Amino acid sequence: MHAPPFRLARTTSLDTPVNAAHRTVEGRADPCCAPSKAQLADLKRRTRLAELDSHLHCSIIGTCLSTHELRKLVPKYTSLDRQRASDLEIHHTAVELAIEGGAGGKALQKALDERYAGAIRLFDKAKDPDAVLALWKEALKNGDIPPAYWALMTHSQTTMSVRQTAFGDLHMLSHLVGAANRADIRRLVALEEENASLRAKIDRQQSRLQEMSLQRDTAAHELEARAAHAKAQDADSDDALRAEVLTLREALTARDERLALHTNRREAAEQRAAAEHESARALRERLDEMDALVKTLQAEASALERTLHIAASEDDASQGSTASLPILDRMRIVYVGGRPGSNAAIRRIVESAGGEITVHDGGIEDRKGLLAAALPGADMVVFPVDCIDHDSMNMLKRVCERSHVAWYPLRTASVASFVELMGRLNADARTNTQPGGSPRFCLRHG
Repeated sequence: MHAPPFRLARTTSLDTPVNAAHRTVEGRADPCCAPSKAQLADLKRRTRLAELDSHLHCSIIGTCLSTHELRKLVPKYTSLDRQRASDLEIHHTAVELAIEGGAGGKALQKALDERYAGAIRLFDKAKDPDAVLALWKEALKNGDIPPAYWALMTHSQTTMSVRQTAFGDLHMLSHLVGAANRADIRRLVALEEENASLRAKIDRQQSRLQEMSLQRDTAAHELEARAAHAKAQDADSDDALRAEVLTLREALTARDERLALHTNRREAAEQRAAAEHESARALRERLDEMDALVKTLQAEASALERTLHIAASEDDASQGSTASLPILDRMRIVYVGGRPGSNAAIRRIVESAGGEITVHDGGIEDRKGLLAAALPGADMVVFPVDCIDHDSMNMLKRVCERSHVAWYPLRTASVASFVELMGRLNADARTNTQPGGSPRFCLRHG
């Protein structure tokens, strides 16, 4: 690093060049020679790279841009070969581009501004040279030199004395780096000498290990020879022992085979027993379902037979139906789903008993919207679970709960299922109305 390219400032004033040029001898500005608005605006902008002193470009380029970045940028504006040019040629050409200030200088200016935009924004907060210098000292203390150096050199409030201070700090820092490199070289020489001595020591140890390995191999061969001799001497005495061991092994093998056979038989028997147990459980569940179905069918058949018998024994069919199912008298029922044939028979039974029934097919031909209008005035809702879709059934349950209407599912859409339900409800009603009978409490309606 050469001596600074300028003399150190000795004036105490930090005035800008424009202000100094327009001050009179008495120290007051001449009104007729005051700077214009354009000059004031020019003073507030950052200094461009080409406007700096040409002796500063070397330190700026070398400090703020790496050789890799310059090797990609400089050949675009010069005839240098990117692959063959040396680092010194790249650096020298970049400094020339910065001094010329053409397209290459603008590219360098743009690269520096983009790379150190954060530092530029930080230094923009400084409103006077002292603040700029304070930010530089802080960056110097933290070791963040390149961003702060570029932001300081181009700051609008930076004066020549501030640039001289930053240049001097960077100059002395280069001396410190050189001294550190010399110390590193001395340490490297010492380490190389130590490495050589250690390598010689390792070679001596390796030779010793090889000698010990040869001695070990010789001893191992001697031991093997002795063992072979002892084995030959004991061969005769070992024949009887080998025969006995062979007999025991055969006996053990036969026992293991018998054990494996019995184990396989036991596992097969356990698997068959488990399968039979599972089959019996499934048959019991199926039998229980069949018993429940038979009982249900018997109850439906009995109820239907009883109703038909009472209706046939009476002269008046309507009076007979009323006598057999008095619960239907003045009862309003909504029947959802089912089949047309059984629905007609159910309608005749209800109407002959003095009741009223509204039949809805669940949405096949009738609109589902009619269900919500028909349910609030009903006494009960009945639907067969085998002839109704899930959507209609879920909607029925929700509307019945909201309207406090009792709903009853039927096992099938047959007339027998309907008559069995009415008979069961009729029997419950008679039980609740008998003197001394305990009142029936419904978990759903109280």
